[in-house]
Amino acid sequence: MDLRAPRAGDAAEYIALNYQSKRFHAGLVSPPRTNAAFRLLLRRSRSRQCKCWFIVRRADQALLGAVEISQIVGGSFRSAYLGYHIGAPYARQGYMREALTAVLQLAFGRLRLHRLEANIQPRNRASIRLVKSLGFHREGYSPRYLKIAGQWRDHERWALLREGWPA
Repeated sequence: MDLRAPRAGDAAEYIALNYQSKRFHAGLVSPPRTNAAFRLLLRRSRSRQCKCWFIVRRADQALLGAVEISQIVGGSFRSAYLGYHIGAPYARQGYMREALTAVLQLAFGRLRLHRLEANIQPRNRASIRLVKSLGFHREGYSPRYLKIAGQWRDHERWALLREGWPA
């Protein structure tokens, strides 16, 4: 697997993957499913406060999912949020673990972050197992934290500090 920046030419494949994964993602994430939403992702990924990578399979360059570090704050805070999703056909095959491992190396290396936070719905047990295995620690519970698919949803807050990496 490789990580690379999103490109305008990825729109059709990425939107198709997200439509194909709609049931799998239901109520958990709302990745772009329109050209307008994809253009917003491209614009956001080029800002200083956000880094986005597409996960691509090395053998055929198939687009598998995405990882994003957002709301990057520097200075004495040096913190950001981690978000990610994988297409349904590629779930539970180790791609996301490999992608997150690479992104964590970038976050605590080149980006020089001190802290990353991942907010995960309690019912998303696979994602919680994944971040735990990477060294994240549960910091708390936030009722009605994020609005996803039109509903405010509870989340657990998981964080990893630079000195906790590698796990």
